Amino acid sequence: MADFVFFYGTLMTPFNRPGRQRVNTKMAFAGRGHIRAALFDLGIYPAAIPTDDGGAVRGEVYEMLDQAAVLDTLDDVEGYRATEPERSLYTRALTDVTLDDGSVTPAWAYFYNAPLGGAQRIESGDYLEHLKYKGEADTP
Repeated sequence: MADFVFFYGTLMTPFNRPGRQRVNTKMAFAGRGHIRAALFDLGIYPAAIPTDDGGAVRGEVYEMLDQAAVLDTLDDVEGYRATEPERSLYTRALTDVTLDDGSVTPAWAYFYNAPLGGAQRIESGDYLEHLKYKGEADTP
């Protein structure tokens, strides 16, 4: 199993979500990087979908110091049921992360598993950048 996990949305550091707080002491920051995926804005959080169209999703990589505890908590937060993946809001999959230093490591990532509806694709693949731009665009 991979010793790393990849966050691209509201589980990243700036959001300080309660689910994330439950595992902070069980992880160590390993760097920033990207995965091959497409990113969509669902309104209150983003959704990444695996893709081979050249899309990249930026995020944070963490080493799990207590893998079982981290994955159990994140599975709960992301609505992932290992015994019923087809009924899960997000699925957990092992994917390659390219770190900013160019190295590649496998990490667990959560991919959206429900209809996207009219969700807008975030072309930059960077949720933090998207929110900054969105906030500036909403300011009169």
